[in-house]
Amino acid sequence: MGKEGTLGGLNQFALWFGAAVSLAEIMTGSLIAPLGIKEGIAVILAGHLIGTLILALVGVIGFREKSPSLKSSRLSLGRYGSYIISVFNIIQLVGWTAIMLIQCTRSLQSITGKLFGFDNFTVLVIAIGILVGIWAFNAHRGINLINNVAVVLLLLLCVLMLRSVLQAGEAQEFASSITFGAALELSIIMPLTWLPLISDYTMLGKSRAGSFWGSFGGYFLGSSFMYIIGLLSATYAGTPDPIGVMAGLNLGISAVFIVILSTVTTTFLDVYSAVMSTSNISPGVSRKNLILIFTALGTLLAMFFPMEQYENFLYMIGSLFAPIFTIVLMDYFIYKDNRSMDAFNITGFVAAITGVITYYAVTGMDLLIGSTIPAMTVTMVVYGLIRLISKYLVLKGDKYAKQNC
Repeated sequence: MGKEGTLGGLNQFALWFGAAVSLAEIMTGSLIAPLGIKEGIAVILAGHLIGTLILALVGVIGFREKSPSLKSSRLSLGRYGSYIISVFNIIQLVGWTAIMLIQCTRSLQSITGKLFGFDNFTVLVIAIGILVGIWAFNAHRGINLINNVAVVLLLLLCVLMLRSVLQAGEAQEFASSITFGAALELSIIMPLTWLPLISDYTMLGKSRAGSFWGSFGGYFLGSSFMYIIGLLSATYAGTPDPIGVMAGLNLGISAVFIVILSTVTTTFLDVYSAVMSTSNISPGVSRKNLILIFTALGTLLAMFFPMEQYENFLYMIGSLFAPIFTIVLMDYFIYKDNRSMDAFNITGFVAAITGVITYYAVTGMDLLIGSTIPAMTVTMVVYGLIRLISKYLVLKGDKYAKQNC
């Protein structure tokens, strides 16, 4: 990807803004439209503030340790514990690659079908997959120059799209509904999907402040803006389908650029970070070969992935990574532990599993604060209590041993 100290705050901002500019973000934002514009924007900003703050704090660990995300997690989870998380992360990254390629291809089908009379799914998905692979191969150059230019172009194109949406009609009522808690959860989850990846890039930062504020500002502004575009598009077009909205706006070649650039600037991060996660398990494997393998796997999966399960896929990621990285943050910033020489952090995994169970238990309750916050809170409490009890038992055992000497 590059050398340590090569990514300044502006580069981090552009990288994470580009990561946020995607059809997945627009599509998720459109799901919040039934809340209405004012309440929808409020919940988007609140959720992203919470999720992106957690994301940026994990990024600080990567900067300080100069280590990729999953390798940094060894400090808390232990060597083999980090391997388990690496495997889960590789699975979710290949899944994300497939989802991004599907969304891109379906959008292109609508647009190129009108413009050129060509909409073959297989040909288009393979072509975009190849483009993503090329971008990942040249990631060290793409991040600093090409990626920055692409992000600026994307921003201009998205503003054009938003203006076209607002001029296309008036706000409409939705027959479907969504609660505040569910909408908050959808806003928190998206930043958390990047938790296992962020340190892969902040470890290259020039400064701690630049890495924190660059990644926080880039993703918060980019993702919030994409969600709001999705919200407004769905509200004014009367449909939560961003692909249909884009096709109906007659944006022509501009729409093609939005679709392709937004996919490439996001998806190459998924591919490259899958490579980094694999390197945590097996450092000797060729990164170029891994890029080819993961790009091919994502492209192949895109031909079969059930997109109707997209929302459940998001919830699954949130339920797993939020509790796990709660443990990582607590160990690093509060307890200042280093378990990298241990095999597993059994106490941490027990607490994280409790958090995952809590996530699914409260999801059905539809709480105002969503599911992630309760899951992380329970994880923190359980982990703290187990550590406290363990410390008490150790001290009591030592005292007993001294008394009987």
